[in-house]
Amino acid sequence: MVPVSIAEPAVRSYIIYSSVLALKVLGMSVLTAMVRHKRKVFANEEDAKSVRGIVKFDDPDVERTRRAHLNDLENIPAFWVLGALYLTTGPSTELATLLFRVFTAGRILHTIVYAVKPLPQPARAIAFGIPYLINWFMGLRIVSHYMGAL
Repeated sequence: MVPVSIAEPAVRSYIIYSSVLALKVLGMSVLTAMVRHKRKVFANEEDAKSVRGIVKFDDPDVERTRRAHLNDLENIPAFWVLGALYLTTGPSTELATLLFRVFTAGRILHTIVYAVKPLPQPARAIAFGIPYLINWFMGLRIVSHYMGAL
């Protein structure tokens, strides 16, 4: 195992991009609430009553935003784990920073083309696929690095 120090630029890069992604996940809750208020469609009766809305569970705009949020919740935690473990393999600062930066940009772009301003495919597939492949790349590098140590 390569020692990891907060003084290393790659570690600081990971911290920055992980923080951006955490804020993005939190922001998705706000985005969902904004869409609910705009559409006056809520999941709870008390929320609907407060703004004279309705309780509805199948509004297409709300569901699209919720699916984008769920997609983040499926992919970003894997990045946090894999990115942290990847740092223990001693990657170059440039490559690690590039991977973290592209992953983060891809996840932000994914939300834009999926929930904010839906675009036709392959925009969403590309915005999903590149970060997904980055997770796989880091995961495979971790496994191959530590398999050699066994």
